[in-house]
Amino acid sequence: MKVILIDEIRGLGSRGDVVTVKGGYARNFLIPKQLAREATPGNLKTIEQERKKWAALGDQEKIVAQKAADSVKGMKIVIHKRVGDHGNLFGSVTANDIADALTKKGIEVDKRRIELGHPIKSIGVHDVEVRLHREVAAHIQVEVVPEGKESIEVPPVPAPVAAAPAAAEEAEA
Repeated sequence: MKVILIDEIRGLGSRGDVVTVKGGYARNFLIPKQLAREATPGNLKTIEQERKKWAALGDQEKIVAQKAADSVKGMKIVIHKRVGDHGNLFGSVTANDIADALTKKGIEVDKRRIELGHPIKSIGVHDVEVRLHREVAAHIQVEVVPEGKESIEVPPVPAPVAAAPAAAEEAEA
């Protein structure tokens, strides 16, 4: 079934795209949630007129997302979790936990915009991507510390590249 997307859907397309999807997906999900319209000749004409509005709206959304990304970029948040004997968490740090921590700092971010490559299940500092717009992303650091302890400042680790040639020379001798 051909539909016209009204909103951006990850993995499917952006606003105004005409895509082919299975009939049940269109009838039971996309159309009832106002994410798409059936691709009829009348709807295609209507969408052509709305594309101009969407282009202006998309530019405004990108500007707002860029401002939000600038305020979030490089930020470090601390999340306290219960930890077992070997430094493993009971459960994991979720996107919801990160969104709540950002809200406490005065920055509103939807939890669906926080992309975790893998579940955070250990203490330490982890890099997390916040995708605020399809073209705008910011990286933040999430430090997971055991409950009852303060943030631990970890000194930067020196680069092992400089030490590698010296080690190779010693091995030859």
